Amino acid sequence: MILAASSAATAWSLTLSDAVASALHKNENLRVERESFAIADADLLGAQGAYDPTLGANASWRQASEPLNSSFTGAPEGELASTQESVSGDASVTQRLKSGGSVVVRTSLVRTTSNDIYTLLTPAYDTAVGVEFRQPLLRGREVDESRLALTVAGTERGRAGASLRREVIETVAAVERAYWSLVAAREEVGVREESLALAEQQLADTKIRIDNGAAPVTEAAQPKAEIERRRGELLAARENVSRLESALKVLILSDADADAWTRSVVPADHADVRPMELDVAAAMEQALASRPELEEAAAAAERRKAETAFAANTVKPALDAFVSYDRYGLAGTALNPSLNERVQGGLGRSYSVLGDGDLDDARVGLSLTVSLGNRSAKAASLAARSAERRAEAELASARNSVRGEVLDAVAAVRTALQRHEAARAERESAEVQLGAERDRFAVGYSTNFLVLTRQNDLARARLAEISSRTDYQIAGTELARVTGFLLKQRGIEWQEALGVE
Repeated sequence: MILAASSAATAWSLTLSDAVASALHKNENLRVERESFAIADADLLGAQGAYDPTLGANASWRQASEPLNSSFTGAPEGELASTQESVSGDASVTQRLKSGGSVVVRTSLVRTTSNDIYTLLTPAYDTAVGVEFRQPLLRGREVDESRLALTVAGTERGRAGASLRREVIETVAAVERAYWSLVAAREEVGVREESLALAEQQLADTKIRIDNGAAPVTEAAQPKAEIERRRGELLAARENVSRLESALKVLILSDADADAWTRSVVPADHADVRPMELDVAAAMEQALASRPELEEAAAAAERRKAETAFAANTVKPALDAFVSYDRYGLAGTALNPSLNERVQGGLGRSYSVLGDGDLDDARVGLSLTVSLGNRSAKAASLAARSAERRAEAELASARNSVRGEVLDAVAAVRTALQRHEAARAERESAEVQLGAERDRFAVGYSTNFLVLTRQNDLARARLAEISSRTDYQIAGTELARVTGFLLKQRGIEWQEALGVE
């Protein structure tokens, strides 16, 4: 009694929409899929980073006195070698192109002082700027590692998004199945309680007949045994309610809901049978266009296709075209006053000389690399092509599976509706039969066996009606799931599926 009072006080009236909303926010499997989608999103951003420009820079200082075994060392008199001191720096920016090529812009600066007697300028300022463009003409022209990584990251993001949507659909469907199963279980408890009460009433009526001498004392044995059997069924039904409550809580509660885990769930919605219009062709077309499983399989096939193209590309020889152009500048303090005044000055003069463009270096060329035999690349290409055909076959198989699931779901909806109509007629007949049997028992024309049998028939008919009613709801959920229409039908937006408030 204390336990019953406590359960009643902590009952949790729950609508189906509230249960679904709670699952979308708290279900642990959805959290895992959301993080997987976030990882795929980050991977795509990382793949796009391959086209970020790269800056390189170096700076150094050097002082050197290297001896030279020659009469023209340039060393000051009495010394074995001249001494040179330099401070240098260079920088470059490299940009990868979507064509597979690259562009490099570079510059350098060196300040040199020397006591070499042949040196023209000291300190001297050497400056340079240049640009180089490289473009693959065979291997790497249509696809390379960066473009493959970008395609793979894009398909994986699509696959992760479809996987998240599939998990959301599966979770919502699981919540609805658990909810309607709990509704049926609680209604079964009501039927079992009523059936037990009927058996107890039958025992009371029998005792009256025994007291009046209209029946022997042994006549009470049968209703007594039936009472205990039905009490056992009632206890089993209550245990089933508890188990189904736990199954629903696992789907909709989190670790932080300590109080809710101990409360008794009481469904606030009832299963109403409303016949739905069924169009098999439209349902199949909807499923083939919307099922996330097909999106996942299509993403896998797209990835295999990209990998096949990359593997086929590696079989080709590497032929790269390149073109570069550099300009140079030079200026400094002249040791010989007769030296051209144009190069006399500081760093600014050196850049002025560079800007004139008289000192430059232009190059155009081709670079060829051929792997003789290239069996590794050829084997990888064959393997990639097989993997692509397998992915295409898996996609076709998935489409056929979806078609089969749609047919099964439509059949289940139709069957559940027909079962409900039959169960309702059976229950109405059982009620009439029980009433008639009880009337015959009251005037002594029937027995406990027949009355209890009619009671059991009525209980089975009521349970069948309850089962058909909730099975119809579950069949409707399954049809919405297999057609990929469940989220839209329940008004669940993608942002909500992502867990964004």
